[in-house]
Amino acid sequence: MAENDDNRAEARQIIAGIDPATIDRLLQGAVDLHVHSGPSTMARQLDHFEAVEQAAAAGLRGILFKDHHYSVGPFLPIMERLLSHHGVAMYGSLVLNNSTGGFNPAVVDFHLKSGTKMVFMPTAHAANHIRSNHRGGKLKSNIQLRKPRPLTVLDDNGDLLDTVREILDMIAAHDAILSSGHLHVAEIWVLFDEARKRGIKRLVINHPMYGLHFTHADTAELAALGAVVEQSACLYVDSRFNTYSPAELKQHIEAAGVANSSIGSDLGQVDNPSPVEGLRQAVALLLGLGFTETDVTTMVRDNPAKLVGLEARI
Repeated sequence: MAENDDNRAEARQIIAGIDPATIDRLLQGAVDLHVHSGPSTMARQLDHFEAVEQAAAAGLRGILFKDHHYSVGPFLPIMERLLSHHGVAMYGSLVLNNSTGGFNPAVVDFHLKSGTKMVFMPTAHAANHIRSNHRGGKLKSNIQLRKPRPLTVLDDNGDLLDTVREILDMIAAHDAILSSGHLHVAEIWVLFDEARKRGIKRLVINHPMYGLHFTHADTAELAALGAVVEQSACLYVDSRFNTYSPAELKQHIEAAGVANSSIGSDLGQVDNPSPVEGLRQAVALLLGLGFTETDVTTMVRDNPAKLVGLEARI
């Protein structure tokens, strides 16, 4: 914990040295593909409507909602009717935990046809995540859910499950985004190799150094194969989830390369910066670490916009 305090103090010092007007300018048109707003089984500081309102006030162009236990996708037509005047594109995602059916093709079919843009492999219910509980990996819930069945995309022989292959075909057919979720890097290699063979063009790896057991070589090689590597702002900024130093943020980005990197807030929890504030701090950190303004807009605007198909409007 003392080390995290040092990380946060260093982050605060770097952030304080960056002109707020520059941060405001670089946030214009940003797209946050990792927003944890509510309602949720876990305590959230803002709901989906407030997330859109705050994003609009900061000049963001789009946000993607992520909940570990349900998809906002089917509700987006209602939200668009009420919130479209804010000019923020809204996207839903589906996480393949037990609570959403796990590797159930029928569930994935419904959600993709209902507008869900990103399909996450298991997160809180991934076997890899559950094994990491001793590292603080357990997600606290306000609702007592059933004990999860550990999920892996591989069978006993290390081959991809047939149901997962079927789901990959659905994602490819809808040109949706496939996220690695909280799988182990060894699983992700097999998954992404098959995903590319089946025509999936939009691949995302979330916080590879946190809980997924990536090396920098893994990051570099998967990025070279076309995956976008998303770093979670909450792991580096002045957040209670801070795990890494500013120098490590630079190393993690350089492993993938700016051209293959994006920044998602991964925020919305209580007692943390808001998603917008987390992105602001991340932009300041990036500038303080020597990344250029073009680098920053590539990671917070252009790359996530391309993932959701907004590049033509930039």
